[in-house]
Amino acid sequence: MQRIYNFKPIILFFIILLFGSHAPAADDPQARAIMQRVEDRDEGDHRTADMKMILIDKNGKQRLREISSFRKDKGADTLSLMFFLYPADVKDTGFLTYDYDDPDKDDDQWLYLPALHKTKRIATSDKSGSFMGSDLNYSDMTSRDLKDYDFTFYKEKEKQVDGHKVWVIQSIPRAKEVIKETGYTKAILFVRQDIDVVVRSVSWEESGGYTKWMQVNRLEKIEGIWVASDLQVTRRKGKKMVHKTLLRFDNVKFNQGLDDALFTTRRLEKGL
Repeated sequence: MQRIYNFKPIILFFIILLFGSHAPAADDPQARAIMQRVEDRDEGDHRTADMKMILIDKNGKQRLREISSFRKDKGADTLSLMFFLYPADVKDTGFLTYDYDDPDKDDDQWLYLPALHKTKRIATSDKSGSFMGSDLNYSDMTSRDLKDYDFTFYKEKEKQVDGHKVWVIQSIPRAKEVIKETGYTKAILFVRQDIDVVVRSVSWEESGGYTKWMQVNRLEKIEGIWVASDLQVTRRKGKKMVHKTLLRFDNVKFNQGLDDALFTTRRLEKGL
């Protein structure tokens, strides 16, 4: 499922979510093959980027956060690191993720809080919580294991999004533990047929009657890699917008020769 920044962790946050009831569903080999292509798509390596996170409340009030981000593949695993640069109340906060390819191994995440001079490991039970006040949660920051889901086509198997043909796929979890960890109970995914990128999704939260709508506003091809450089996540209750997060990436560069020593809790606490 694409990572956001794979950009899987921030797009993947909605890519492999859930749809329908908790009852078992038949797995469609064709739909699964499409999702496997999404997962296998080349996303580059040794990536750096400047990131803006804009938080918008229901009254339209905005808060800006500026972030420096890094990502590296280590074998089949993916390491990612984020440092918050602005504003002052979150400056030097750091977030480190080890996204393991082994489906039987839980991903590791650490959050460094400079005000407390403390690094907190994010427990599995806490991964459905909001990430830094945004409309993403901690589980959105890692990719999902395809083996945990059944994939089928939605009733509208094909349609168009922004003039491009997309597959419309629903994803259903195979275990209640997945719902508990991610915080989601259902989703519909829109996959562009020409480039295997999820460009839109609608997901349902486990409690509260909330839905999240993800929309990619801009796709760019950078050094041969498709990058979702502008997207938004809107949280709604019924038809009303409750909160919105805009994510914008600039100065995206690949092949930057990032050292493994950057992706450690020691460096997390040291900062940039």
